[in-house]
Amino acid sequence: MDFFNDSATLGAIAHALAIILSPERLVFLVLGVLVGLGLGLVPGIGGLTGFALLVPFTYTMDPYAAFAMLLGMHSVIATSEVVTAVLFGVPGHAGAQAAVLDGLPMTKRGEGSRALAACYTSSLLGGLVGAVILAFMLPLVRPLVLAIATPEMLALTMFGIAMVSALSGKAPLRGMVVACFGILVGMIGTNAQTGQMRWTGDLLYLEDGIPIVPIVLGMFALPELCELAITRTAVATQVPLSSREGMKQGVKDALRNWFLVLRCSGLGAFLGMIPGVTSAVMDWIIYGYAMQTSKGGKDTFTKGDVRGVIAPESANNAREGGMLVPMLAFGVPGGAVQAILLGAMLVHGFVPGPEILTKHLDLAFSMVWSIALANIFGAGLCFALSGQFAKVATLRWTLILPVIMPIVYVGAFEGKHSWGDMIVLLVFGLLGWIMKRMKWARPPLILGLVLGALIERYMSISFMRYGADWLLRPGVIVILALSALVFFRPLLAQLRAGGHVQLPRLRERIRLKGEDLVYVFFIGLGAYALATSQEWLFSAKIGPTVVAGILVAAGTVSLLYKVLVAPPVLAKADAGGGIHMDLAGDEGEGALPTPVVLKRAARFFGWMLAFLGCMAVIGLVPTVPLMMVAFMRIEGRESWKLSLILAVCLTAALYGIFDQILHVAWPSCLLDQWLTPAA
Repeated sequence: MDFFNDSATLGAIAHALAIILSPERLVFLVLGVLVGLGLGLVPGIGGLTGFALLVPFTYTMDPYAAFAMLLGMHSVIATSEVVTAVLFGVPGHAGAQAAVLDGLPMTKRGEGSRALAACYTSSLLGGLVGAVILAFMLPLVRPLVLAIATPEMLALTMFGIAMVSALSGKAPLRGMVVACFGILVGMIGTNAQTGQMRWTGDLLYLEDGIPIVPIVLGMFALPELCELAITRTAVATQVPLSSREGMKQGVKDALRNWFLVLRCSGLGAFLGMIPGVTSAVMDWIIYGYAMQTSKGGKDTFTKGDVRGVIAPESANNAREGGMLVPMLAFGVPGGAVQAILLGAMLVHGFVPGPEILTKHLDLAFSMVWSIALANIFGAGLCFALSGQFAKVATLRWTLILPVIMPIVYVGAFEGKHSWGDMIVLLVFGLLGWIMKRMKWARPPLILGLVLGALIERYMSISFMRYGADWLLRPGVIVILALSALVFFRPLLAQLRAGGHVQLPRLRERIRLKGEDLVYVFFIGLGAYALATSQEWLFSAKIGPTVVAGILVAAGTVSLLYKVLVAPPVLAKADAGGGIHMDLAGDEGEGALPTPVVLKRAARFFGWMLAFLGCMAVIGLVPTVPLMMVAFMRIEGRESWKLSLILAVCLTAALYGIFDQILHVAWPSCLLDQWLTPAA
């Protein structure tokens, strides 16, 4: 603490605030905030796109203004990307997945403005906590960061996998099956250690692996849009609270749960300091932590508990401050965005490390102030608009779907800017809808997808550098002990409650139902992965062999348990609510008959396929107005005037933003080939 008692340090803090509050720099900070809020509203567009857009303009700018604009942009993306997650179940990016689980049920109850206000308030508080932690940790972080080596990173990724038991609620074996499937998907592509091609099928698209963006949108966005097409109602059919009342309630919720905000913000900032811990991983860790530690959380989370949106959103914004600590102190970027920011700093002549903390301390604290002020401006602007945002959820489904569908395609295309992105979107969209309907938790798939490749890489490095001694490092022992506690906690709780398995006579129970085909699907994929990987080099096949083996074993045991265990035992296990960590399908009172559900779901995915086919012929931009008008006229009998106006406005917005501003290379189509003269 002597660091902050030093007059030079206090002078640097005050000088940094004066620098940022100067009008010419404050303007650029606000500009960055506006760009960040706009990018966050579009699914699939993240900080990388924003940095690619703004960084070229910063090379000739004043460095303080340049970094204020960049940090202002990046600090508020997490604030606005929850809008589509809360209102429609469409996560703006991987870091907004957890907000769907409680935000969407709140919107369906007519509490969308309350959920959004709680998100913005907790984001503001989390961002401020992250900025404070950044300021205090800069001089103290060296021992902590130096203590975190590859073995500790491996242990942390294992802790993330252990969270599957929390993510899967009352079906931990199902969660393990889904997580293993996600890990196998993450292993598709070129093995970094050996150069072995794994399950690429001679497709160039798969050689670098499958990007996470189209998978996230497929697993979470398309199933919710499909449910909207099935129910054929507005997202919120009744609004018990006015927008103003809901906003006031949301602010009170965040302030009332101040200790939860503080805990999750601190944990988010700490995880942000660790390179490699992405928002997709942190989101679920924080959500699981909040569910386990909040009073009654196991029964109310995923059903519209406001704490389920407060916890991840406070951590998301705090993470941004934490991620700057290792970059400023050691020049170690925590991700691609920080790597670009590091490059911009070097262009301006600033070298991260001791020089930043001595000669240019005012620059470091100007970044702290930039993050704090950006969160205030961003949250304030979003809060002012949250009432209007919430009203969108009350619109007819035939006005919402045709607008969201092309935006989801554009967001998915940001994965690799390839046709494969949109095919992956549809494949995982169908899988996600089936899993949701069959009550298979989807979050473990995303967690496995993100952590699988990291575990394989960290394990290889740890064994090469430390041998088996990496298991004896104090930090590793502590983290692995916590992982074991988290993983076996559901089993221990059941044993304490006197749980037991009661098997009836086999001849009465051996029969498969339609929902059990999901087991067959995953077990079959696991068996295929296990068999095909045996021909690879040892270093390339060891990971897939272990993971596929666990998938087959866990899936088989879970299926046998479901088929053989007496119905009363299963009913007792499921008492007290549905599945944890996912949204349930519309199977309550007044649920539609199965044939109607299947027919409408097939109709929805038929429209998605038609959009894809039309795009292949005439291109994405011309397809948007054509398919929007067709959908609105055929499905909703909307007027020609309304259909044309809405289609033209959305097309103009997409073309202006992505073509003229971001200069996105649109997917190729047959029309381009016909119009391009042969060489």
